[in-house]
Amino acid sequence: MSIAPTPTNTHLDHLDLLEAHAIYILREVVAECERPVLLFSGGKDSAVLLHLAVKAFWPQLPPFPVMHVDTGHNFDEVLEFRDHTVERLGLRLVVASVQESIDRGRVADPGLLGSRNRLQSVTLLDAIEAHGFDAAFGGARRDEDKARAKERVLSFRDSFGQWDPKAQRPELWNLYQGRVNPGEHLRAFPLSDWTELDVWRYIEREDVELPSIYFAHHRDVVERQGMLLAVSQFVEPRSDEVVTRESVRFRTVGDANLTGAVRSRAATLADIVAEVATATVSERGATRGDDRFSETAMEDRKREGYF
Repeated sequence: MSIAPTPTNTHLDHLDLLEAHAIYILREVVAECERPVLLFSGGKDSAVLLHLAVKAFWPQLPPFPVMHVDTGHNFDEVLEFRDHTVERLGLRLVVASVQESIDRGRVADPGLLGSRNRLQSVTLLDAIEAHGFDAAFGGARRDEDKARAKERVLSFRDSFGQWDPKAQRPELWNLYQGRVNPGEHLRAFPLSDWTELDVWRYIEREDVELPSIYFAHHRDVVERQGMLLAVSQFVEPRSDEVVTRESVRFRTVGDANLTGAVRSRAATLADIVAEVATATVSERGATRGDDRFSETAMEDRKREGYF
């Protein structure tokens, strides 16, 4: 991965403009806020966001830690990538554990195979309060979901950590009001205007390192509710399900028991760019069980304090 600034040239293409705007947002929030943090799941969007943060403050390290809200239902490859990345870059990692929230009685345990996605809101808000973070950078994009399409670049949360789409500040001509009122905090989304294809083209151009599960590989899967779920400790085949070994990859990374793979032979970045360019369904709509069965799932969780 190249982390030095892109050489100045007289012609800025689409990716150059997206990069420059994202870096501008990162710097603006750092200038306005006292204790920002970057939310890092180990997925492709957070990997791009971290890459941009390194560029934004090069040759110094980004002036904030990275935080992973760990549900405990992660893919092993993603956790390995998370730890490798923060160690390689010399960053401080904060892990906010959903399991710890369960152990402390802050949230109810949904069981080994239950969804922990909604529980992340409590864990995230507790971590923000405990560390005194007043801003959190996230890798959300507006093209992912209807609720995220409503999101401002700087999304303010009230003293309860909740999001009210009607109470957000106007953002005209890329002018942002980053001042945080007492009791509030903000979420900043530098990738708001990027698409999935933009992300993959940028990853290819910048040679951004990613977890191996984004590339085609062979894995045991079961088909459940229209998704290919990887067989693991979090996904046990049911009596009426047949385990098959398929060539698959993951378009998005979430909990292992909710994130489906797609059949694919795209083993290189060029292959993935070509595949995404012809896709007709968003990555979340196709492969995230927590979103695809409810039109308001994301918005409900965001109102509670979710990313």
